[in-house]
Amino acid sequence: MTHPTTLQAGLCPRVQNRRRLLQALAGSAMLSGLPALAQQAPARGDILIGRSTAMSGGMAPFLAPIHEGQDAAIEDFNAKGGVGGRKVRLVTMDDGFDARRTLENAKQMTEKDGALALFGVSGTTQVMTLLPYLAQARVPLISVYTGSPAVRAQQHPYLFTTRANYADELVKIVRNLVAVQTSRIAVAYENNDFGKLLLPLVEKTIAAESATMAGSHALASSGEDAAAAAKALSAHKPQAVLLVAAGPSVVAYVRANRAHLGVPVYTLSLGAGTAVLKALGDDARGLAVARTGPPPSRPNIQLTRDFQASMKRHDKPVDYDRYTGYMDARVLIEGLRAAGPNVTRASLVQAMQGLGNLDLGGFVYQFSPQNHHGSNYVDIAVVGAGGVYRQ
Repeated sequence: MTHPTTLQAGLCPRVQNRRRLLQALAGSAMLSGLPALAQQAPARGDILIGRSTAMSGGMAPFLAPIHEGQDAAIEDFNAKGGVGGRKVRLVTMDDGFDARRTLENAKQMTEKDGALALFGVSGTTQVMTLLPYLAQARVPLISVYTGSPAVRAQQHPYLFTTRANYADELVKIVRNLVAVQTSRIAVAYENNDFGKLLLPLVEKTIAAESATMAGSHALASSGEDAAAAAKALSAHKPQAVLLVAAGPSVVAYVRANRAHLGVPVYTLSLGAGTAVLKALGDDARGLAVARTGPPPSRPNIQLTRDFQASMKRHDKPVDYDRYTGYMDARVLIEGLRAAGPNVTRASLVQAMQGLGNLDLGGFVYQFSPQNHHGSNYVDIAVVGAGGVYRQ
């Protein structure tokens, strides 16, 4: 009898050491001395979870598949009875990927709409803007779509993440390049908080892995200057480009790289979602991506089989983005299940901390009072013909 593969997401000593290094890098951006957990009276009826996300604007198409994966997992759970008969309902507000609106939405959902917790916030600036409010209002935020080390440098008592951070992804990318004798690495980075905060970490990672930084160039979020960036980097004669960007700028740069540079491009997990691959078409072939979850099309673990069955029920495609949203909602569900039908904000935080080694069916997260960051799993996938990933 064969046993299903289990993908461990626990913290190894090397990762722990690296995260201690990141505390020195980004610790000034985080909070300390946060207040103790607040008490909240139990409520009945639906359990409301707030989701502030981009439903409009340039990032909306890139996040829509993630939302569909989240919604599918929640609907499946409610169909089985929810939390002791209470259904989980996502209260969704559009923030247009604007941090100011993210904060306004969070206040609206938690103070007026009665949301128990926040879920699935996207963007480094958006999450960093929320952190002081989470502490003030004592509201948990579960799962974010940014791997920025600044978000994780010091443990925040109300923040729980479900994905490896960008430090983990960068190490995997650079080691992969060095292993194939590609040591001259140029960097194209998005000209916003996301890219600027990561650039020093990229430089440190390249140096630590005995590779060479072969130039860097900023890239507008719209991608309008992608051709200029590729031409500028070509002067440094890199063997590969590490692309630190998301959304439209990824599409523009990958095409510009093909036209003006012609070397392999590696990017982070949020840089090459379903909408990016669709927009790129055949130009996506050869793009290498750090992935923070198991392959969605390979049913070798129960979690993947559950996901595939869910997508079939909801008539949705099987891909990494929807799997990401599905997995993250499953973690939220386990926290709510552990807290029970009388869940409060305080008890949800305690339940998340008490999940320990959470096995969702072959993929294991690790949570504790000392560790709110459940996974450091990273793999590299390369886009093949027809936009299909190959490991």
